[in-house]
Order: sequence, then C-alpha cells, then structure tokens
Amino acid sequence: MAIITLTTDFGYKDHFVGTVKGAILSNLPEVTIVDISHAISPFNIQECAYILKNAYRSFPMGTVHVVGVDSEWSPENQHIVVQVDGHYFVSSNSGVISLITSEVKPEKIVEINLPNAESGSFPVLNIFVQVACHIARGGKLEVIGRNFDDLKELREFEPRIINNGKSISGNVIYIDNYGNVVTNIQKGLFEAYRNGRDYEIIARTTKIKKVHHSYNGIINYDLDRSQRMGPGDALALFNSAGYIELAIYKSDLNSVGGASSLLGLNYRDTVTINFL
Repeated sequence: MAIITLTTDFGYKDHFVGTVKGAILSNLPEVTIVDISHAISPFNIQECAYILKNAYRSFPMGTVHVVGVDSEWSPENQHIVVQVDGHYFVSSNSGVISLITSEVKPEKIVEINLPNAESGSFPVLNIFVQVACHIARGGKLEVIGRNFDDLKELREFEPRIINNGKSISGNVIYIDNYGNVVTNIQKGLFEAYRNGRDYEIIARTTKIKKVHHSYNGIINYDLDRSQRMGPGDALALFNSAGYIELAIYKSDLNSVGGASSLLGLNYRDTVTINFL
C-alpha cells in the first residue's frame, strides 16, 4: 500500500491542501494520503522538523513524506529527495532534513531535475506531487534527479551542562496546540546527570520540583479533591517524544491560557534544571 504524507504551513483557509491532494489522487488513485500537519507556523523550519521527526517513524517503511514549508526553489534552496531510515522525504534544501536526520545518516540524496518542469510559486503542486507519486509507484530516484552532496545543515539548540554538572540549561524548541512548552532537554540527558539528586526546574519565575510521566501524574488521588493539585496548576512531564515539557493541567490556550502564555515562555527561551 502506497502512503504519502503531507506536512505544510498552508493552513486550511486556502485551496492549497485540497489542490495538492487532488493532484496526488489524479496521478495515483490508489494511494493513501495522510495529513501530518498543515498548521506549521509560516516558514518555521525548526517547528516543521520537530513535528515530522516525531511522526515519521510511526509510518511503514517506504512511506513518502512531502514537506511543504519554505519550498520555493532558489539556487540556495534546491529541491531534493532524501532517502533515510527506510523513508523518503521530498523537500526543499531548507535545512529541515538535516534536523530530521541529525541522528540517522541519509542513505541517498538526489537533487530533483524533472524535464520541462517549472516549479513557479507552488512547487509542492508542480514538482513535489510528481516526484512523490513516482516514488510511491516504486520508481527509481535516479530517474527524477542526480546525486546531491550539499545538504544544508541546521543545528538544533543543544542543552548545556553548566555549574560543574549541577545544572542543565535548555531552550524552548516547540509550543503545541495546547500552549504546552517543549524543551530540548531529553529524558536520557536528565537522568544521566541527575544521579538520584533532588532538582528544581526553573522557567522564569516558576519552579517545578517533579517531572511526571503523564499529565494527570500531577494528581494525588489519595488526597481529598479539595487538597489535590489539578486544573490550572503547572507541571513538568516527559512527553511522548522523550523531551521535558511544561504544561498547565487541562488549560485552554484560547481562553484562560496555556503554559506558554501563563508562564511567559516563547520559542528559544531558557529553561534551567538545578540539581540540589
């Protein structure tokens, strides 16, 4: 079964998503199209990479992933296909692939070169659809491009070990639909430096002294309801991708606010863990 996924910053107001899906189905009626996200912040490469990096492994080997963020061609933003980890990514050379493949070496990279094709202002439709359908049919990469070895490198923010190993300084790398704040501090790094010590997580003026494994881990069900922590309280947890995330339990970003607004945190802001 052929699968093509779509990750874009197109949103849903305009015709772009529907047009791309229609073109794919016209080329390959039997394909399964899966939307990963169309709500990437415009041109936000790091946000796109975080979402796609944590989604693609759930798909079967051979899945084709179309990346429609900052996709307009230029001499410094070529159109490429990257085969990595058994998957195919059709994208521009914007740096998004280097962030996705930071832990896995690509098996093959080609620069797309379709005869008589003009990408114009809508390359996802005019170029990427043709390429994705070709690959989904089992077509060879050599037919649609030539080998490419100039993959643009972007580096993710790396957490730093400071204060002689007594602190980890990290950054906000993603804010989700609930306003939850994802840091770049992964569980493995946290556990490696904790060594059984108590700790506190500091995010601006907020201090949190426990990391949970679920959102409702904040609730002590042995206590009376009137004594429990619950909706509106701040918590930290290891999210499903293995990163430390800060949240406000059962908050609504569009009404009372989420962790990003209530804790005053934005992309790239610092979050520190002090071991006591």
